[in-house]
Amino acid sequence: MQVYQEKIVTLIYYSDDSLELLHKIESFLQSAEGRVVIPESFKKGKSIIAVCEGEINIMNKVGDRIVSAYGVI
Repeated sequence: MQVYQEKIVTLIYYSDDSLELLHKIESFLQSAEGRVVIPESFKKGKSIIAVCEGEINIMNKVGDRIVSAYGVI
């Protein structure tokens, strides 16, 4: 019998309809082996780059300066 527990993670990803690097803090189930189980409903339309443990405060991302300087999205 597998035991799952809640795990807070920060996901870094690209949306299929944007080149902007995005992030979101979520709570997902973690398997006994340590892997976080991300539901298909969250994965849909995204390319996940990283799954980080806990709440990560991302201060700067690739592309932030061009978005703020030129309004490119």
